[in-house]
Amino acid sequence: MTALLRVTPTGPDGRERYFVSLRDGRTVAWYEPGRAGGRICLLDEVYATEARAALAPYLTGEVTAGPPPVPTAAELAGMALHPDDDLAPNRPAEDLLTGGRPQPGRERRLKAEVAARERVGEALDLLGAAGWRVLHAVPSPVAGDGIDHLAIGPGGTLAVRTVASARRARVRVGDPQVTVGRGDPRPLLRWVRRDADRAAHALAAAVRPVLAFAHAARVPVPPSLQDVRILRADQIPALAGLSPALKPTEVESLYAIARDRRTWLNT
Repeated sequence: MTALLRVTPTGPDGRERYFVSLRDGRTVAWYEPGRAGGRICLLDEVYATEARAALAPYLTGEVTAGPPPVPTAAELAGMALHPDDDLAPNRPAEDLLTGGRPQPGRERRLKAEVAARERVGEALDLLGAAGWRVLHAVPSPVAGDGIDHLAIGPGGTLAVRTVASARRARVRVGDPQVTVGRGDPRPLLRWVRRDADRAAHALAAAVRPVLAFAHAARVPVPPSLQDVRILRADQIPALAGLSPALKPTEVESLYAIARDRRTWLNT
């Protein structure tokens, strides 16, 4: 009989992990999947055999095992953050869901906006397997002016604004006005550029604006539009193939700065 009680999957920061615990709740190992197989990090070598047996259903490819890697400076900075200042646990649309009861007549619009941010946020989170780090509902000192999603990865840093759109709605993209279905034109390109400028100022790094349509089947992009990337939610996986712009250490360093709520207080 194995001495291990359970394997608990988790991944609140976009990194999938499987924690192995004893009956008393003490963690003795965890497994981090990777494209080449992954690694079992052992906190207690005594349980190496039991840990591998418990994790067997989750292992893929060639798996190595050994002590956990030494934390980087960025990881140590994240560990030192007070929970109230750590944005990493934020979920998509968290700022909308905690904003109190919507005004009469806005419930339907709010529900659509939340669903759109969740769809885009879930697609961005999947980029974690390609070395990306993602934050959601990045705050602003100005109410209602936060950044929907911030993605930091090998391809650079992206400020992503979500657009709620029905699948059959016609989308017309101008500059800066964007019209969805029968709705009024909105200066979405101006807003997403402002998001990117705020992030670039806070992080002291280049940030590209991205406009992501949650459900639209077709989004025509004007050939003259060069600075804003426009895509559908189902095109988000293609971001993993962007030309390399950041090294892994740079990604982690920027992520450590971005996840600190205090970084955004004066932007």
